Amino acid sequence: MSENVRTDQLPLADESPTTESRDLGPSGNPTHPLATAPVGAPPHSVDGFVKEFLHELNTNQGVPLSMSSVNDQYMALASTVRNYLMARWLETNRKVHENKPKTIGYLSAEYLLGRQLGNALLATDLSDIAEKGLALCGIDIATLRAQEVEPGLGNGGLGRLAACFIDSLATMDVPCVGYGIRYEYGIFRQTFVDGRQVEQPDTWLSLGSPWEFPHPEASVQVDFGGHTERYIGEDGRERVRWVPAWNVLGVPYNYMVPGYLNGRVNTLRLWSAQATKAFDLQIFNSGDYAQAVRAQTFAENISKVLYPEDSTPQGKELRLQQQYFFVACSLRDFIDHSLEDGFDLHNLPERITFQLNDTHPVIAVPELMRILIDEYDFEWDEAWDVTSRCFAYTCHTLLPEALEVWPTDLLGRLLPRHLELIYQINDHFLAEVREAFPGDDLRAHHMSIISHGQGVRMAFLATVAGTKVNGVAELHSQLLRDKVLPDFSALWPEKFTNVTNGVTPRRFVRLSNPKLSELINDTIGNGWVTDLERLKELEPYADDPEFRAQFAEIKAWNKHRIADLLRARDGIDLPDGHLVDVMVKRLHEYKRQSLKLLHIVSLYEQVLSGKIAASEVMPRTVVFGSKAAPGYAMAKETIHLINKVAATINADPILEGRLKIAFPANYNVTLAEKLIPAADLSEQISLAGMEASGTGNMKFALNGALTIGTDDGANVEIRKLVGDKHFFLFGMSEPEVAELGAQGYNPHSYYDANPQLKATLDLISSGVFSNGDRHLFDMVVENLKNQDRFMALADFDSYVAAQAKVEERYADQDSWMRSAILNMARTGYFSSDRSMRDYLQRIWHTTPML
Repeated sequence: MSENVRTDQLPLADESPTTESRDLGPSGNPTHPLATAPVGAPPHSVDGFVKEFLHELNTNQGVPLSMSSVNDQYMALASTVRNYLMARWLETNRKVHENKPKTIGYLSAEYLLGRQLGNALLATDLSDIAEKGLALCGIDIATLRAQEVEPGLGNGGLGRLAACFIDSLATMDVPCVGYGIRYEYGIFRQTFVDGRQVEQPDTWLSLGSPWEFPHPEASVQVDFGGHTERYIGEDGRERVRWVPAWNVLGVPYNYMVPGYLNGRVNTLRLWSAQATKAFDLQIFNSGDYAQAVRAQTFAENISKVLYPEDSTPQGKELRLQQQYFFVACSLRDFIDHSLEDGFDLHNLPERITFQLNDTHPVIAVPELMRILIDEYDFEWDEAWDVTSRCFAYTCHTLLPEALEVWPTDLLGRLLPRHLELIYQINDHFLAEVREAFPGDDLRAHHMSIISHGQGVRMAFLATVAGTKVNGVAELHSQLLRDKVLPDFSALWPEKFTNVTNGVTPRRFVRLSNPKLSELINDTIGNGWVTDLERLKELEPYADDPEFRAQFAEIKAWNKHRIADLLRARDGIDLPDGHLVDVMVKRLHEYKRQSLKLLHIVSLYEQVLSGKIAASEVMPRTVVFGSKAAPGYAMAKETIHLINKVAATINADPILEGRLKIAFPANYNVTLAEKLIPAADLSEQISLAGMEASGTGNMKFALNGALTIGTDDGANVEIRKLVGDKHFFLFGMSEPEVAELGAQGYNPHSYYDANPQLKATLDLISSGVFSNGDRHLFDMVVENLKNQDRFMALADFDSYVAAQAKVEERYADQDSWMRSAILNMARTGYFSSDRSMRDYLQRIWHTTPML
């Protein structure tokens, strides 16, 4: 604490009126005076901030500053900033309640939010005041920022995209409620033991979360199991009721989603599962303590872990429980709490569009049908008319195995009424198909929602029910229409559209790259933060030597920043003066981390064999960041191999320190915010036709990295925008991939025909990376030589040639920096704000609420 400030001389904050209203949810009717007050600006005095901070520290944490821990201080800071958002949140909710605009209900199984403090400070324009105020208290704000634990609510691109989208909707003043699950442990915290991935619980809630608001009074009961029965209603018509066998409670936790400097705060509502009867006192008193809380344990498993391992029947059932749990809670929440009394549900599509973020929430379709028919006595046609106008579906994959298919026996056991409704939806749908294509029974068979009578194809159900079906990049949307759902696009061509993904510039440029942001502000002003295509104004500066020099200094600063972080976080030392070559994404064979690894091993083999001298290797640090699904054996073996190759190469003096591999464990948003701005080269090397879009490719380009990649996903659009000269293209095109597959791809023939490729794979099999064990990595090597489903060996030569061009360009630093600036200047299109405008115009047909 600074010498001229004493804790006992600093006054406590005045009682903040916003604290009285904290428990109001996003869909209630605020009655507190602040709820009708104009949106207030942040305090203009540092002293005012200090008063509120100390008030939170004293009253919420129960400690004076002199006795407070770093976590106490962080919690007090977060609460202080949160309170400035509170009045805006209540005002937003008041406007929604009064104006009754159409709302977007974003249904997503994951939200990869990242740390909240920095974004909240940015949204409230409190960064400078908070830093100065804390300094008066002898506190470095960087220490408190580092204390925050990233929420374990997402895994990869799907969840990060959802977080970007809800950020953009708030910034664009569009009413939105994000709905998902409050996972107690997230997916997992990745650690490495002897190079192997080991999954640990992600205890992100262990120190508390100041950003969430629980509302147990708004809990929703969710039923499971049991059976259905027919009965005659009061009107004399036959009805169906579901008689469930058990149920759980969904407890909502609200997170505020602030717009950037616009006063709007939307809501992210996450559901936590609890038992309806959590504790049996009689059983407890009998001495069977475990049985007394068994119902609680069983219920809470539903929201325990993101994507539970589903290689077992129990795991599959738990995943389906999760999916139904959160959509059932969400639909019931909107209908019961966001609509006024007496609202006619025939008009529901005028008040809500539920966006299905991939197939995970698709069980919401029969759930809404069940609510309308069984609870509100709608006739089938009435219910279907409403339901088919309330949903839209985003597909995020081209891989058939990623399109969920639920066994009918599992659905019938867990959700018997929903299975009945799905069969009825399918019957009506197939009648429409047969009418459109008379006599084409094979087509009807191919399009059936029920696959071979044994599985429910959720992508088909979403397509049948959705007002629109969109892919997430131009190529992906084309392949979705032509190859994944061709019969559906023939039946309903007007349903299919494209919305290319985007990323929020607030987090992934403004927050993550502060020095670059300052340079952009000084050059073109700060309007780019909400109008990213203004980055085009930077194009002429690519030819300005002074601007290039400033840009290069910032890139060097970012490299030093990530080096300091990895040294402290992981004990990894990054050398100076290297090209930073980054491949960070979920570990999957189609993303082809194996191809990057083959390039690394090939360089090493050439030095070992004397084909090239170590001095001919361009100084390069390759950084991997990736998690493998716990049950994905090949992915986990690939991680093991990467780590063993890294250990060997990093320790071998023959390379003279010119090649370094880093694989920090537990890659997350917090690490991405430091690593992406430091990257020179972005690895986007999936097999053409496999990646839906990617968003990492956008983040790297916006931060001045050049891309080496295939014509896949959004790479196609990035290359078109930045120009061929500023993009390192390699590999087969999607039609060439399809042709090679049709001919019968034989990876072993590439191994036999290419001496360098053969030497590379043989080096892995020699035991040099496995302490002499020649068979340790047989799974990876034999898979590449004999199966290689994603054709890494076929693209190896082209990839190595493209890497040679990378080295040639990087040797001319002036030329490289010019290309890096043009990448940044020409990729403003990839803002999630633009993506949201496309959704608003093409799918949701709504506008911002003024």
